Amino acid sequence: MSGGRDMMIDVRVQQAGFDVGHEQQRLLSGRTDIGAVVSFTGLVRDFNERPDVRALTLEHFPGMTERALTDIAEEACQRWGLDAVTVVHRVGELQPGDPIVLVVVGSAHRRAAFEACDFVMDILKTRAPFWKKEHTSSGDYWVSERQSDRLDASRWES
Repeated sequence: MSGGRDMMIDVRVQQAGFDVGHEQQRLLSGRTDIGAVVSFTGLVRDFNERPDVRALTLEHFPGMTERALTDIAEEACQRWGLDAVTVVHRVGELQPGDPIVLVVVGSAHRRAAFEACDFVMDILKTRAPFWKKEHTSSGDYWVSERQSDRLDASRWES
């Protein structure tokens, strides 16, 4: 591990929104060993398989989902020697424009932080047990897994 302290992993699955700035401050609180922070915020779009998404409902298996996200964060820490990782993923009904997922990575060096953040999102999309239902004017439907997500995740295989 890089830095002078133990790595910190914070994983939360919640209905409530989140504040990106607050989460970054929380990750950095009392830390002077972190030299780079990279974050990614995913938002609900008003289009996906159909063009008129009015809402998105996310379901998950409590306990199983948090464990899967923690495993992904731990793998990133091992691969890049990270100091801290925060993953916040929302569930429940969300509207277009709502933040849905946040990944914040802290590392001694920028390259590790960039790569690890990218890795966490790519792997989260394929390994984390979430189910998405989109609500449109033409009906509701479960969102299918995308081949592009599988392709993105496959680039991290060793």
